[in-house]
Amino acid sequence: MPATCAFHPSEVTVHRPPDFGNLLSVLRRERPSRPTLFEFFLNGPLEKVLAGDAWLEGDDTFTRFRNRMSAFRAAGYDYVTWMAAEIGFPAGPRGHGKRSVSMNEGAVIHDRASFDAYPWPDPETMDYSLLDRAREVLPDGMKIVVNGPCGVLENMMSLVGYESTCLMIYEDSELARDIFDAIGSRLLKYYERAAAHPAVGACIANDDWGFKTQPMLAPRDMRKYVFPWHRRIAAAVHAQGKPVILHSCGNLREVMDDIVDDIRMDGKHSYEDSIQRVEEAYEEYGRRIAILGGLDLDFVCRGSPEEITKRGRAMLQRAASRGGYALGTGNSVPDYVPQENYLAMLKAALLAG
Repeated sequence: MPATCAFHPSEVTVHRPPDFGNLLSVLRRERPSRPTLFEFFLNGPLEKVLAGDAWLEGDDTFTRFRNRMSAFRAAGYDYVTWMAAEIGFPAGPRGHGKRSVSMNEGAVIHDRASFDAYPWPDPETMDYSLLDRAREVLPDGMKIVVNGPCGVLENMMSLVGYESTCLMIYEDSELARDIFDAIGSRLLKYYERAAAHPAVGACIANDDWGFKTQPMLAPRDMRKYVFPWHRRIAAAVHAQGKPVILHSCGNLREVMDDIVDDIRMDGKHSYEDSIQRVEEAYEEYGRRIAILGGLDLDFVCRGSPEEITKRGRAMLQRAASRGGYALGTGNSVPDYVPQENYLAMLKAALLAG
């Protein structure tokens, strides 16, 4: 933590106990009782700073959950994000730890034989007991927002490769559909189990769908292969009386009506100024879907703490009378975000209410 940082969330959290009802109000496009924060995930060093004396040593899953919970609690969030079970769709090595890798690297399914041979996970046999243990330690008023092991499209591209996915849709649409369905059906079962648990307050369907200028697949193919599974996932979460949030990067303007009216997502997360500023997204879509986060990650990295606090406050003021907005970054808080800049963003909300 930089010595010059003039603000720490511990100064105000005693006045801000968690209340998941505020995030629910945002997702219902209502006014929360106070400025509300939203973030998908932070990073390990920042979590340790935020958790402070509550930080526990150890690397088992439950200890890592408790440390994240303590960090989210200290920073003023009304929830903590976590996976309900350790489900995944393993692919091959990608980039050997590099921060940027090819979207074609690591593919393991190339044809019908490799599809049949793939060790598909079974969500019904996964261990969901973490949710039971978590329920025992969650602070009053706090809930878990469950995310997935990426989504239908991201896992498809991981298993098949981006270019190969595009070619397969054209050359062997039956195999493409079978792979999409193998992924989607398992994610659906996972979310059905997760959403039913009383410790879970909402779910995140995290699945990047776009590049800077357009969706990764043609909208007709998104509607054919990807959206039907997300529609069923959203319906399963809604059947438990809980909201579902889409976390998806990229330019999704061509499919926003699908997201809102067909899939029926309650909130949308991930924004970039180079695609559409969150202020503009709120004005265009905020009456139809909750807008979460949105302070561009590059801006949060490069801006001054004063600029970040000012923009955060302005965004909260914009939404104050209408609701349906929670303050956060445009995507997440990786370890290269200056901690003082992250705290400057929190300051806009935590010192406002």
